[in-house]
Amino acid sequence: MAAKKARKRAKTTKKSRAKPRNSKATKAKKTAKVAKKTPKVEKKKEGLVVKFIRNFVRRMIDSMFAKKKNIKLGIYGPPNAGKTTLANQICKDWLGERMGSVSKIPHETRNVQVKEQVTIKYNDKEMAFNIVDTPGIATKIDYEDFMSYKMKSKQAKDRAKEATKGVIEAIKWLDEVDVCLVVLDSTENPYSQVNVTIIGNLAARDIPVLIVANKIDLRKANIRRVENAFPQYDVVGVSAEKGKNMEEFYESLFRLI
Repeated sequence: MAAKKARKRAKTTKKSRAKPRNSKATKAKKTAKVAKKTPKVEKKKEGLVVKFIRNFVRRMIDSMFAKKKNIKLGIYGPPNAGKTTLANQICKDWLGERMGSVSKIPHETRNVQVKEQVTIKYNDKEMAFNIVDTPGIATKIDYEDFMSYKMKSKQAKDRAKEATKGVIEAIKWLDEVDVCLVVLDSTENPYSQVNVTIIGNLAARDIPVLIVANKIDLRKANIRRVENAFPQYDVVGVSAEKGKNMEEFYESLFRLI
C-alpha cells in the first residue's frame, strides 16, 4: 500500500515538473507566432493611416483649388466712389464689355450685380472671379437729396426706397464674398462713418480686403490720407474712369489672394 502511494506521488511530481516546461515552451511558441504576425498587422495599420492622410490632403488641396476657380470678389464702398466704374474697367480689360451703368446721381446701382467667370491674368498666373458689384453703402438715404438733381418727388422717393433695399442686400452679401475691394474717393475725407462701418463689418468677418483709392487723376486726390486712415490694409491708387494704374491694381489683387 505504501509502495503504491509512493509511485503515485512520483508520477504526480513528474507531471508537475514537466508541465511548467511544456507551458513555457508553448508560451514561447505562441510569442514567436505573435511576433511574426505583429509586423504584418502593424504594416497594414500603417498603410491605412498613410492612405487616410493622403486622401485627406488631396481633398484639402482639391477644395482650395475649387475655391480659387470661383472667387467671389465683392466691390464695396460709399455712393459715387466709383465701384461700378471699377467693375466696368475690369470687365472691359478681360471681357471687352461693361458691367453696369454709371451716373453722377448717387445710388445709380441699387441692386447687387454679379458677373461670373471673369478670368484675370497677371504675369504667369490666372484666376477666375465672380465679380459682385454692390450698391453704395449709406447710413442715411433721403429722397430730398435726389430732388436736387431735378428729380420729381415720386421718382426721388422711389429711388430712395430702392437704394435702401440695395444697402440691405449689399450687407447680406458680405457673408457670401471671399475677397473684398473697398473703393473710396481719394479726393474726400476717408474718416467717414460709412467707411468705418464698412471696414468694421469686413474685419469682423475676417474677409481679405484691398482698399482702392479711386479718382487719382483728380487734383485733390490724396492717397496718403487713405493709407493713414486704414494702415492695416494695402491701398492701391487708380483712376477707374481713365483706366490708370490698373496694372498695379491687378498686382495688388493677386498679392492679396
